[in-house]
Amino acid sequence: MTWTTPTDLRAQLQKIWDKGQLLQPSEAGGTVFPLRLRFAVPSSTEMSARFDDVRSWMAGLHQGSARLRFVQRDFRHSVLGQNSMPLEAWVDSLADALALIGKQKEAQRFAALMQITQAQNPALLPWLQKRPLTALALEAVWLRLLAVVSWLQNNPRPGIYLRQVDIQGVDSKFIESNRSILAELLDLALPTEAIDALAAGYSGLSQFCRRYGFKDKPLRIRFRLLDPDLALITLQSGQADQDIGVTQTLFEQLDLPVKRVFITENEVNFLAFPPVAGSLVIFGSGYGFAVLAGARWLQKAQIFYWGDIDTHGFAILDQLRATLPQAASFLMDSKTLLAHEKHWGEEPKTENRNLPRLSLDEQVVYDSLRDERIRPGLRLEQERIAFGWVQQALAALPDVDSPHD
Repeated sequence: MTWTTPTDLRAQLQKIWDKGQLLQPSEAGGTVFPLRLRFAVPSSTEMSARFDDVRSWMAGLHQGSARLRFVQRDFRHSVLGQNSMPLEAWVDSLADALALIGKQKEAQRFAALMQITQAQNPALLPWLQKRPLTALALEAVWLRLLAVVSWLQNNPRPGIYLRQVDIQGVDSKFIESNRSILAELLDLALPTEAIDALAAGYSGLSQFCRRYGFKDKPLRIRFRLLDPDLALITLQSGQADQDIGVTQTLFEQLDLPVKRVFITENEVNFLAFPPVAGSLVIFGSGYGFAVLAGARWLQKAQIFYWGDIDTHGFAILDQLRATLPQAASFLMDSKTLLAHEKHWGEEPKTENRNLPRLSLDEQVVYDSLRDERIRPGLRLEQERIAFGWVQQALAALPDVDSPHD
């Protein structure tokens, strides 16, 4: 039987509730009442052939029809005589809809949230109207969220760490765990000048502190000077091979006299990188190369990126060139790939997007990996390349002027 039942009608309302539309005002995309529901009824042929089933169906409608309004159609059948049958099903009000699906208490709780927000921070009402079910899920912490928003309205771009925020009932862990929601609320409640623009790159959870003017944990850059003559510190043993970590700010101010800078994603490769005159190696951070953008002295150096020969390795190279367009790839060529067939591995999930900053040779290797022309998911991890091969590649690099001249 495909005729609509009261259970079917309530299921339609439940779907509307699950989308949050029952609690939204009509101007925000909410449901407009009276609301006509989808309603399948018996055909004339079914009424004649299955009259007992039709009567049972109609009785079931009447038993479950509280808060529903049915538009009846009178008809005369040659066999059955004069009859009346429901033709349309309507819900006349929000109160009726809520009662049908048992959501009156939830609606009352949402109304209370609206009243609280109206009193404390009306700028956030559009967010509540747009995302009522999310607001209900946050009911237990809503007052604390309001407190954080109000605090930032009174203390825009505070220039302190989250740990230093002093709000009754709120700690830094609460703010950190609710950054996503707070970002949506703060973008509504704060003036434009209190928010760093998205164009500046300060978006996303990891950039919450910068976006709203908090101090953030200093970013650190780890590097090794590969030329003993450039050592910043000489150890008592006389060794000058140094593994150095500094803040981004300090790194920008170093202005080291190097001609070559290598970037590698593998820590062991970073530690074992051979000595190279006038050079240093940076331990990379995946797609986080914007951290290097402020070090203007890097613009004067040759940059070499050494990543895995897989689709993500080339995607990282492409991203690096957005910050350092002069970067060249190192040991990410087809010759290196084919020479290390015994060490091939499998990339769990390949990258498939276009990478506009690759060179023609790099594009050939990337396409062969992306299109699986050699084998599915092929990758060669950088640490699997023979160390002698690395030394030969470094020796083959063109000479550069000495940084000491």
